[in-house]
Amino acid sequence: MPERNPGSAPDPSARPAKVWETGETLDESRVPGTRRLWLAGALLVAVLASTVTAVVVLDDDPDTSAKDKTKNTTSAADEPLIPSPPPATAPSGKSGLAAPESSKAAADGSTSPEAQQQGGTKPDSDPRPSKSASASAKPPASRPASSKKSVQAVNYPDRYWRIEGDSVRLDQVGSRSSSRTRDEATFKVVPGIADSSCVSFSLGNNRYLRHYQFRLRADRHNGSELFKQDATFCPRPSSFNDAVMLESYNYRGRFLRHRNFQVRLESFDNSHLYRADSAFRLVKGLG
Repeated sequence: MPERNPGSAPDPSARPAKVWETGETLDESRVPGTRRLWLAGALLVAVLASTVTAVVVLDDDPDTSAKDKTKNTTSAADEPLIPSPPPATAPSGKSGLAAPESSKAAADGSTSPEAQQQGGTKPDSDPRPSKSASASAKPPASRPASSKKSVQAVNYPDRYWRIEGDSVRLDQVGSRSSSRTRDEATFKVVPGIADSSCVSFSLGNNRYLRHYQFRLRADRHNGSELFKQDATFCPRPSSFNDAVMLESYNYRGRFLRHRNFQVRLESFDNSHLYRADSAFRLVKGLG
């Protein structure tokens, strides 16, 4: 074997050359940057896969679908005795219970909403019936001609107005109640003593139901104009079938309602609860 001259150039065939960037031999070398390209591609695929997964999950979200399906929907079982949202104004005008208004009132027009909301003032229209109405031989069929009635609460159908002492309460009265209890829950509905197109509730012996300090109670007729107005109530349409709201004759905008099972006179409130508490049905007398 020939000896290598120390001063001569290295023999290229002695060992394979290496790529200066990677330090690998030519036989095992790769294209520069291949590993970075693979990592970038894998990252892009992962990002695309997570985006598609998020879109699919959002589309199939059961909570969102349930909210969309149930939006603006109310179950009738939630409020079985509450009507759908009523108009924002207090009810006015005639109901099937009240007699037609006099010809003078029809000529003058109905009382303005501003006047109806002023409590304690007497309506501008003349409460006395016109001559033509007085001359009628027979009252209209819808007018309560001194009939015995019991007043039933719409949202408590087993409870009725009942005299307890001098106050009027909403009590449970039924076929098993004593005859005295049933008599205390029975009234004679007569044409209003201040306005015959409205109604009054007579107890006999010159006693009537009237509001006093905004509570409904039984009292003896003292002949005053104030008593006549306090004892007169005008039926208005209700949100419930076959039911009426009873508006005070001299406190327009206030209606009879029950609160804590006591019958009171309160200002109109455009709420479901007020509409239900102030709706009553005049049914056949229990006594």
